Amino acid sequence: KSTYSSNKNKDGWDKSIFSGNRSYSKNTTNTVKDNLTGLIWQKTPNYKKYNWEKAKNYCRSLSLDGYNNWRLPNFNELFYLADRTKYNPAIDTNYFNVKTDNWYWTSTSYKNSSSRAWVVGFSLGNNRIKSDDRYDRYVRCVR
Repeated sequence: KSTYSSNKNKDGWDKSIFSGNRSYSKNTTNTVKDNLTGLIWQKTPNYKKYNWEKAKNYCRSLSLDGYNNWRLPNFNELFYLADRTKYNPAIDTNYFNVKTDNWYWTSTSYKNSSSRAWVVGFSLGNNRIKSDDRYDRYVRCVR
């Protein structure tokens, strides 16, 4: 469950956590807790690629270390997880495993097309829009 402060935007995201501060701790064998947001992340993503719909279904059906309420992260959550002060991979490898050479789905659709969704890359920590039905991408679930 998220513990964002009262500085939330209309989407429920607290922009103040983009300050670059990060704090993680081991939650269970296969999960990591983000101490600033309260989110629990899958430590090691599923290294199988999925299209967007299958990625959302994978997270909804995931059972990991006693948790069953997983979901595909929204754009803000996954983009924040990428640490752009690091390169290849752009993530804290003390806590997370990552495939750096590819993109990870978010649950956030592109505002001008509900059939396209945002993805985040963990080589540089960048983002782009990808079509849900033409591309398969990696998945890291959150709760």
